[in-house]
Amino acid sequence: MNQVHIIPGLALSVLISLSAAAQPTPVYSWTNLPVIAQPTFRKDTVTITSFGAKADGTTLNTSAINTAILQCSQKGGGVVLIPGGLWLTGPVELKSNVNLHLRKGATLLFTEDKSQYVLVEGTYEGKKAARNQSPISGMNLENVAITGQGILDGNGDVWRAVHKRQLNSDQWKAKVASGGVLKDDGQTWYPSEQFKKASVGNMSMLLSPEKPLTSFANMKDFLRPNLVVLNNCKKVLLEGVTFQNSAAWCLHPLMCQDLTIRNVTTKNPEYAHNGDGMDIESCKNFLIEGCTLDVGDDAICIKSGKDEEGRKRGMPTENGIIRNNTVYNGHGGFVIGSEMSGGARYLFVSNCTFLGTDKGLRFKSVRGRGGVVEHIYAKDIFMKDIVGEAIFFDMYYFVKFATDGERDERPVVNEGTPVFRNMTFENIICRGAQTGIFVRGLPEMAIQHIVMKNMVLQASKGVELIDASKIKLDHVQLITKETKPVIAIQNSHDLTFNSIQYPANTELLFAVDGQYSQAIQVTNTELSNAHTKAEFNKGAVEKSLTILK
Repeated sequence: MNQVHIIPGLALSVLISLSAAAQPTPVYSWTNLPVIAQPTFRKDTVTITSFGAKADGTTLNTSAINTAILQCSQKGGGVVLIPGGLWLTGPVELKSNVNLHLRKGATLLFTEDKSQYVLVEGTYEGKKAARNQSPISGMNLENVAITGQGILDGNGDVWRAVHKRQLNSDQWKAKVASGGVLKDDGQTWYPSEQFKKASVGNMSMLLSPEKPLTSFANMKDFLRPNLVVLNNCKKVLLEGVTFQNSAAWCLHPLMCQDLTIRNVTTKNPEYAHNGDGMDIESCKNFLIEGCTLDVGDDAICIKSGKDEEGRKRGMPTENGIIRNNTVYNGHGGFVIGSEMSGGARYLFVSNCTFLGTDKGLRFKSVRGRGGVVEHIYAKDIFMKDIVGEAIFFDMYYFVKFATDGERDERPVVNEGTPVFRNMTFENIICRGAQTGIFVRGLPEMAIQHIVMKNMVLQASKGVELIDASKIKLDHVQLITKETKPVIAIQNSHDLTFNSIQYPANTELLFAVDGQYSQAIQVTNTELSNAHTKAEFNKGAVEKSLTILK
């Protein structure tokens, strides 16, 4: 795509002309949700003990389990049963038409012997990378499941580093006494000298023609595996099982179709680096329902590849239902990004509870990602004790906001410009957050066409909109500690505020900054509770805001 220089404030019209041909025809709505096909299995059941497996916690059962799965698949499929007990194993490879079923009381514990996990070509943040083989994996499968009421434990503590500040004194002493090595400043524990060298040296795990898989042996210990990776599979079911203690991401379905994750628990320590609960990447037609997540990074996360490689893949994560889930610890309850270069669309999030997450609804990207995220709908979301923002959009993920503290208007709209648009959030309750709503787009591409209605947000700060366009807040109650201002607007336009409630004796209701702030309309809002209705600074003018009775 040719680069097009954008005059700030006109990005939307240029975007429409650039991408009109790529607009998907609306198909799904709350009354017409996607349909997810379910896998089917023969009732034939084989037990891993028939292949010599022993539940003594010391016998390595890798061969027995994999042989049971392979033979079951070769005979037409069925159920491979793991009875109650502690089963030690190396990597397990799933096969088509097999349901791996963990009976209640069964724990599948993956060995801490890292030599059992061979180096494989995997992905890291959407790009081809060297990884250790995942404890559970499957590729190009159809009709595959992990079900039951048992536990899959990735033994992640032997793989991951941890900072001293993340543990209490007794935990830190135990960690140091367990082996491993310390960073030179004594503030970080590494599982090995090899891991330390790769981490401190910021060694890349990405594959390239100049750096094939065979060249990564000297940093193998650093290449932490995701617990479950299912690549290019159809009709997948994960149900009832607890997935815990992963070395990196817990569940990673990649380019799968007709995926159901139901009533599972994902559990990782708070200090687990990259300890995501589930990362749904470039998948089509999926259902996540009734799940409980308590993890060390993002909880339910939508991805579709990173930068140019993700755009070339061109597979959006689409047609998803996320409902009736509970998230405890996590960087975000429901998250899109930051690796979303293939796009995301038609996602329906409902009846979810976030208790103590860093952020609630979290959307993140950065210049260079590209991708279009649109047709995202969320309703009946209930939050408590959110550390940061209840609703969060940021196009400056891990980068400095501006150049030398000023608005950077040099970038252009091109294939690397991320687009977030066309979303509706309704009936959202948050009791406790740092900020109710935070939206920060790019000068060349605003966050646009977002409707937020029927909300009660109790937070220290109210609303902050930066480089946003066509945002509508409708019947929103803001219960804020800070009242100067309750709503901050910077270089944003075509905004509508209807029926806004805010604290009595508010010092300042609206702070409007920036010469590109314009077409701001306030309706059906009692203004007598504010000592000052609005202030205008940094090029903003009074006529940019219209108050209608």
